[in-house]
Amino acid sequence: MITYWHNPRCSKSRAGLALLEERGAEVEPRLYLQDAPSVEEIKQVQAALGVSAVEMMRTGEKTFKEQGLSKDSPEDDLLAAMAAHPILIERPIAIQNGKAVIGRPTEAIEALL
Repeated sequence: MITYWHNPRCSKSRAGLALLEERGAEVEPRLYLQDAPSVEEIKQVQAALGVSAVEMMRTGEKTFKEQGLSKDSPEDDLLAAMAAHPILIERPIAIQNGKAVIGRPTEAIEALL
């Protein structure tokens, strides 16, 4: 089962979900904007991705600047911001068996298949 942090309004997120479905993968979409992950969940996904917090964020989002964040902000501040404002989480993210990938480009998701 692949857990898929999905935003249906995002074309990349829709494309990634379509790719998974075309490949016959069992997918559990999570509408993370409505069902925001906790800081602990974000930390688990960050570890599975093997990236820093800022590398899994949408730093171009208006909210990033409004929250006074920068690429040099402390990890804990960035993690808390993603939990409080899930729009800051890069999308989509596919998670399976302790591994995760950001679906940008969409083909990156194939690493889980």
